[in-house]
Amino acid sequence: MNTMNKIIELQGIEFYYDGFKAINNISLSINAGVYGLLGPNGAGKTTLIKILLGFLTPKSGSGSVLGHNITKERKVLRRYIGYVPENDTLISGMDAVTLTSYLGELSGMPKQEAMKRAHEVLYYVGLEESRYRKADTYSAGMKQRLKLALALVHDPKLLFLDEPTSGMDPQGRKEMLDLIKDIAQKKTMSIMISSHLLPDIEYTCQHVVILNKGTIAAEHDITGDNRNTFNRYDLKLKGNLAPFMEKIKSLHWIIEETDKGCCKIAMPAEKSSLDLFAIALETNVQIRHFKLCKTTLEDTFIKAIEESNGY
Repeated sequence: MNTMNKIIELQGIEFYYDGFKAINNISLSINAGVYGLLGPNGAGKTTLIKILLGFLTPKSGSGSVLGHNITKERKVLRRYIGYVPENDTLISGMDAVTLTSYLGELSGMPKQEAMKRAHEVLYYVGLEESRYRKADTYSAGMKQRLKLALALVHDPKLLFLDEPTSGMDPQGRKEMLDLIKDIAQKKTMSIMISSHLLPDIEYTCQHVVILNKGTIAAEHDITGDNRNTFNRYDLKLKGNLAPFMEKIKSLHWIIEETDKGCCKIAMPAEKSSLDLFAIALETNVQIRHFKLCKTTLEDTFIKAIEESNGY
């Protein structure tokens, strides 16, 4: 897959529920890859996904998914996307293989091919021994796996997952995340995962879009290489901080005073922590506390939400 292909393009999207603005002027442009849509409950994640799927029509703005207009080419678009909704959407009384095959036929596959593909995807998600059981007798974790199989049966180019580990026990959650990661590593389709669970996003995604109150609060690359570009330190200093801070800024490192005598510093990973002590000696300050910190997705998330709330 050409990673430079734009899979989603949105310009000024707005959507209202009974006068309440649920999506507020969202513009977004993303390439192929694995994206996390992260935000607190009520941030507008599910609403945005339903707009991208063509289930909801925006009040204003325009957009495309996989090059297809989200309001004018809905039927064409749905041939190329898979969707795992948060809520159960299984048809009562149908066994898993019949249901999966049926969804394949609805997407345009010949009946024999759809049945063959149904067996393949049910095996892939770990339901091969339960494929003839009625879907409504499945446990919560099995239902999540079945919904994933239904979304994969027609081999989509883009997969939307809305809270894919909802209701799963820790072991089932880990297995589901490993399945998502395996799909991503095959690089045959792009994925967008909507979740309020930071560990799920951090484990599976390459990029994250943080949503809050219907607006984009931040966009970040969360790949391992990007995380290791800087080392971050907490310091407590004694003396006049001004010369120390000016020296740090002159090196184009990042420094933030957090409290009286305390600061956070981000410096290139190839630099030694001894450089900080040398600067402290040069500017006549004492380092009383020194701690290497790891910036997590949680830090990024909290900061983005606070800034979008005006804190």
